[in-house]
Formats: sequence, C-alpha cells, structure tokens
Amino acid sequence: MKKFINYNQRCMMKKFLIFLAVMLFPVFLFADIKIGALFSTSGPASFLGLPEKNTLEMEVEKINKSGGINGEKIKLYFYDTKGNDAEARKKFIRLVKKDRVIAVIGPTRSGSTLAIKDLAKKFHIPVISCASSDRIINPLYKEVFKVAPSDRHAVEKIYEYLLKNNKKNVAIITAQSGFGYSGRDALLKIAEKMGINIVADEKFKDTDKDMKSQLSKIAEKNPDAVICWGVGPAPAIVAKNFKELGLKAQLIMSHGVASKKFIQLAGEAANGIILPAGRLIVAEQLGDSDPFKNLLLNYKKEYESRFKSSVSTFGGHAYDAIHILTLAIKNKNYKSSDIIKGIESIKNYLGTYGKFSFSDSDHNGLTKDAFVMVKIVNGNWKLIK
Repeated sequence: MKKFINYNQRCMMKKFLIFLAVMLFPVFLFADIKIGALFSTSGPASFLGLPEKNTLEMEVEKINKSGGINGEKIKLYFYDTKGNDAEARKKFIRLVKKDRVIAVIGPTRSGSTLAIKDLAKKFHIPVISCASSDRIINPLYKEVFKVAPSDRHAVEKIYEYLLKNNKKNVAIITAQSGFGYSGRDALLKIAEKMGINIVADEKFKDTDKDMKSQLSKIAEKNPDAVICWGVGPAPAIVAKNFKELGLKAQLIMSHGVASKKFIQLAGEAANGIILPAGRLIVAEQLGDSDPFKNLLLNYKKEYESRFKSSVSTFGGHAYDAIHILTLAIKNKNYKSSDIIKGIESIKNYLGTYGKFSFSDSDHNGLTKDAFVMVKIVNGNWKLIK
C-alpha cells in the first residue's frame, strides 16, 4: 500500500513538473529584452528629449514587428528626467534595481549623463548617451558610450570654417552648464592649436532672460565672429540681443540649437546664424551620391508623417543609439561585458549623424566629418558647400 502511494505521488509530481516546464518554456523562449531610456521630455530641454522619445518608440515598434532581436521582443522602460540631474540619477537607479534593464539609452543632457556616469560604473550597466559633452567619454568608463559628436568635433568644424573665411579674432559666450563648460574648454584649447585668437570670454545661465551686458562687452573687442555655446531658450535670447545691439560680427551657434524650435524662439534674429549640424536637417540638399541621403530621407519621412512635426538631429541620436545597441546584442549578447564588447566591435556603421567606428579607447566612434556647416536663411536650414 505504501509503495502504491509513493508510486502515485511520484506520478503526480512528474506530471506537475512536465506541466510546469510546458508553462514556463514560452516565458524563457520569448523573454523580453529590457531596455531603459532617460530623456528630458518636460522642462527647458523638452524640445530635445521629445524627438528622442518619439524616435526610440517608433524604432522599437518596428524592430518588434519584424521579429525583435534574436526572436525576442524589446520591452522599453522610459522615464522623464525633466532635465534635472538628480532626477536622472533617481530614475537610473529605478531602471537598474526595479526594472532590471540590460542597458540604458540617454540621458538627453550632458549634465544629466555626467550625473549618472558613476552609477553606470557602479552597477556595470551599459549606457548610450544622446548628449554631446566630451566629458561623457573622457575620462573613459567602459560602461559609457555616446552617439552625439563631441564638442571638439564641432569646434574644429567651426574654426575650419572661420579660418577659411579669414576670421581669426573670436569672442565666445557659453552657458554655465555641463554642455557649456565642456564647449568652453574645447573652444579655448583648440583655439591655441588652430591659431584662433579668443578676444572675449563671457558666460550666461540657462535661466538668464537678457545677455546684453555680456554682448556689449564683447562688442568692445570688435571680434570677427561670436560663438554662442548652449541649448534651450537661452541661445535664442543671445540671438535676439545680438540683433538688437546691432553687432556686426558673424554669430555662430553650437550644434545644440540644431532644431526648428530654436528658429521659432529666435524669430527673425535666427536668420544669418551659422552652425555645425548633422546632415539630417539638410538631407534634401545632399548630393545623390552621398551615402547618408537615403537613410536620412527615409527616417525624416517616417518621423514627420507619424508625429506631424519637423525631424531633428536630436531624435537622430535615439535612432543611432537603438540600432547600435541592437547590433551589439545580436547573438544573445545580453551580459553587460558582452554588450560593451559588442559596441566596441562595431565598425563603419552608417547612422543619422555619421559613420560610427567604436573601439575600446573610443566610445563615440565619430570624427568632425559627422558635421556639416549650415546657415539659417528665411527661417530654414541651408547647407554651406
């Protein structure tokens, strides 16, 4: 009798284990790939973060519809940093500890990325930032990458343009922010190497409503060009004040204003401004032989038809980040160390901002050739050839 009971118990246990295996098999076979995203979709940097969020969701949807990665779907966990560094840290920890993501795309802003850099190292979570500051990858942390070109690349492109047009005396006015500090460092250091004379060095806060005092000091130095380095509404105020004061120098902006939102904010004062930018905003003006043209036009068409708003280079950062990450985790490279090695092995990938070639010592993968110089004419972008 005892043997009979044991036999029945064993049979029931066997059936239960088979049932459990059948039930759990699809879970393991079709597990989601958890990816985190941190963008500034509210606050002063929202015009940068919203295109990033829109683009990332659009691309993830396409990837999932086409079968996902290795047959597994991406599950996206998104949080708004509100452009706040402390919020970025808080949400990054949530992504790691609660959501258990394998990698994070973003943040939008340089300051927010720098704020989570130590956390990426601590938790050994790969981060692909959409921000520009060279400090994001210098000093290099093996977990931290970025897809926006570095400040030094933009500065080199600007100085090349100025020297070509016989303009050597330059004034700079930079934001007191992560992006602004990094840009100022590059402007000063590279000026010495390229023979540019910095005749004035002024600063502003992102919250400032008037920069006439700084610009008046700059006017006294009679520069050939004035370079403004910042993002958000502040550079538009600089442009308006510049026009109101009647400065004769060439006003040049950083790539941080390569958005139609800047033109809307600056109004008529935007016309005539020159800046380095990604090819995306002048895609139609590229030659037919340009290797980026079709990619850019397809992305532009899809984005604008879906979201009923102009494409921006910042949304392009999210496009590049998700596709670079997708390449890195193919063949089920889901461990942090494998993802890092996967990104570092990517060579000659054509993205919206340029040709990416990463390595264990280069976590940006771009050169100054990622930029073209553009001019704002009649409220629109014009490629300078």
